Amino acid sequence: MSIHIPPALHHRRFTLLWIGLLISVTGSQMQLWALFWHVRQLTDQPIAVSIIGAVRFFPILLLALFGGLMADRYNRRKIMFLTQSSSIAIALALGLLTYSGQIQLWHIYTLTAIQAAAMAFDLPARQALVPNLVPGKDLPSAFSLQSIAFNTGSIVGPALSGIVIGYLGQEYTYLINAVTFLGVLMALVLMGPIQQRARTSHGLNQVFPEIRDAIRFILRQKIILSSMVLDFLATFFSSANTLLPYVAQDILKVGPLQYGWLASAQSVGALGAGLVISQARDLRRQGRLLLGSVTIFGLATIFFGTAYTFGLAPLFNEKIFLLGRTLDLTGVSLAYVMTFLALILVGVGDSVSTILRNTIRQLQTPDDMRGRMTGINQIFFQGGPQLGEIEAGAVAQIFSVPTAIITGGIGCILTVVFINHKWPVLRSYNGDETILAGASMTAD
Repeated sequence: MSIHIPPALHHRRFTLLWIGLLISVTGSQMQLWALFWHVRQLTDQPIAVSIIGAVRFFPILLLALFGGLMADRYNRRKIMFLTQSSSIAIALALGLLTYSGQIQLWHIYTLTAIQAAAMAFDLPARQALVPNLVPGKDLPSAFSLQSIAFNTGSIVGPALSGIVIGYLGQEYTYLINAVTFLGVLMALVLMGPIQQRARTSHGLNQVFPEIRDAIRFILRQKIILSSMVLDFLATFFSSANTLLPYVAQDILKVGPLQYGWLASAQSVGALGAGLVISQARDLRRQGRLLLGSVTIFGLATIFFGTAYTFGLAPLFNEKIFLLGRTLDLTGVSLAYVMTFLALILVGVGDSVSTILRNTIRQLQTPDDMRGRMTGINQIFFQGGPQLGEIEAGAVAQIFSVPTAIITGGIGCILTVVFINHKWPVLRSYNGDETILAGASMTAD
């Protein structure tokens, strides 16, 4: 297959947004994985870091439907201005509290919840904005490029978190993240006004009827509904990211630098998958590809949970010179390498399924309902991993960290079997069916 510029990058406004997201996601992922590490430094109880999943999900549960409605009623670009600006303030607060030595667990939980509330409005606006920037035929390319931006940031960000924590201090991960949000704000300024097909009714008495209409629409669209349920259940069982600090410190016996590499491994696989799909112009058999990718996701999670059994004897005892300091690589064992490979495979499965789910849903949803559809979907795809992190933390607390990870992978595979039986229409979905949403409204 010859390499060419992805079709979505031929649209200037999407390109601006994509570059801004690439910068912002790098900072956000650096902060997220530094946050997990920070909680581990404040307490040795696995359930404590899993509580982050709860405080990230419940604001979304309460606000995502309204966030989706706002994205359909009001200017999506302006909504993103507000949400991205609030994220800057939250990152600064985390950094200053840490710098002053006053940071406590309740500070982390509270500020994380506030940021999640902002994201309940940001994500529907951002996802619904993409079909306004590119035509429908380029949506798979656009969402794969978004996946590339996310996963590139998820490679660089976690790796930077280990370096920044080790050399500068925990507080600088938050302060640097605050600066990276300016990338999206600058993109929003440069792209100018964006045409969208907004809702004409704005009365408060129409809030719940309009949300009800979106729920009814999703319940009637079996392709969309089945993909949402698949997303929720698979990520509920296979989400164990918050346990990675415990795998790194307590099982693999490695430090923050090696932890940062592990945290980026999943995104290495996801980036590779995104690059491949971004080149595709006519992707077919999307239903089978979706189910297959989620199966890979579950199998790789089981591999992740068993990788430590490959042995903890160091593969080498060497030192390297980096950023003016000597780093000891002792302890990088076969188990560490196998864990890294397992997480790469997890990223491949997750990336392919995410791109396909986003493409299917956006193409099968009218423009004036995309915000509400994304808001409802946000409950599913955020609720699955966030609640799954609580479940994984509880199982790890009662049994062990490997048990929590392995049983989650098994649950993910059983989910694929269930969805395949319950909604065979998803398996037969090809990708060239009649597009319900019609032509996107672009101003390029």
